[in-house]
Amino acid sequence: MKTTRAAWGSLSTALATAGLALLTAMSAPAHAQGMRAEVGKPLQQAGELLRQGKAREALAKAREAEGVAGLTAAERLTVNKMKAAAAQRAGDLPAAIQALEVVAGGVSGAELGQVAEQLASAHAQQRNNPKASEWLAKAVAAGNNSPTVRQLQQYLQSASGDFNAIARDAGAAVAAAEQAGRRPDEGDLLRLADAQQRLGQTSAYVATLEKLLLNYPKKDYWSAYLGRLPRKAGFNPRYELDVLRLRLASGTLSKTEEYMEMAQLALQAGLPAEALRIVEQGYRAGVLGAGAEAARHQRLRDLATKQAGDAKAAIAGQAAEAAGDKEGDRLVQVGFAHVSMGEFDRGLQLIQQGIAKGGLKRPDEAQLRLGMAQLQSGKNRAQAIATLRGVKGKDGTADIARLWTIVGGS
Repeated sequence: MKTTRAAWGSLSTALATAGLALLTAMSAPAHAQGMRAEVGKPLQQAGELLRQGKAREALAKAREAEGVAGLTAAERLTVNKMKAAAAQRAGDLPAAIQALEVVAGGVSGAELGQVAEQLASAHAQQRNNPKASEWLAKAVAAGNNSPTVRQLQQYLQSASGDFNAIARDAGAAVAAAEQAGRRPDEGDLLRLADAQQRLGQTSAYVATLEKLLLNYPKKDYWSAYLGRLPRKAGFNPRYELDVLRLRLASGTLSKTEEYMEMAQLALQAGLPAEALRIVEQGYRAGVLGAGAEAARHQRLRDLATKQAGDAKAAIAGQAAEAAGDKEGDRLVQVGFAHVSMGEFDRGLQLIQQGIAKGGLKRPDEAQLRLGMAQLQSGKNRAQAIATLRGVKGKDGTADIARLWTIVGGS
């Protein structure tokens, strides 16, 4: 999740260009504002120099106008607007702040809100967060709710270390979006997740990660969520293979040992065809078949190949035996083995027969396998999603099913 340092890095670009709107307003021809010639001429020259990108020369001309004796209130205001714009472009933040404070004393309403934003931005760039917060509050009070203002609010909250406030404000923004039927802003979700993690609110943090996955299914979020799922209270280790399946499907399985572990777990689950497919993917990805362990990889490949052939020859008899059971567990298992071989119609038929027979030891797991089989068959994605959404187990099955709806719905 984004740290205060990273937040400052992304904000600094916005702050560096925060004076552009003000600069446009400052560059109006001075003679049109009733300036005396000795004031208006250097201001006009300053405006032209700014348009040429010569900020330091423009600042010098603005100071020349500032030095004219007997400036009226209107002249002083216009001079300081130009001085602020030039100083911001020249990178002279102290001069920009001094001029902007003069301007702030002479304007009101929406213009005050804009000038207060410029002052908050300038103070934030100088890392004077108390002053930045003070001017930011004035900008908001004047009705300014620009993207820069919102970014500054987020940065200053993070810099203050008040993660309870961040969680409250970001949580409110996420809830408001959800209630309005809109997708929550990714930045709000990230701020909420970061604050929850820092506050040790593990369950809430994982729930927010899931919302990030649902709305923005990026690899970073998949990695973070799937890394925590096996440690969730009540999660049954028998579903470790399912977590690896999701990592493979989401593109977050990348290491040699991960492919090896996944293939071995598939073999232990009686799914050698799936194990062989995983090994072959590892070879195609270049993470298996090379290096000091290449011979070990080949032995696993050979074992998976042999067991896959044996399983294919034996599966018809296994289905016949399972049909005679009082319970439907073995029918579900054999059906899912058919699915792992790519025999979707036969696999779905057996899984459905097993569920219909009843007496299942793990009914939610059977429902999960049915939804996964429907999804893999590619025939009726909507039906697969509906099946997966019906999984309610608290042993990890419901979590895995929800994640497959994200994979399958994308």
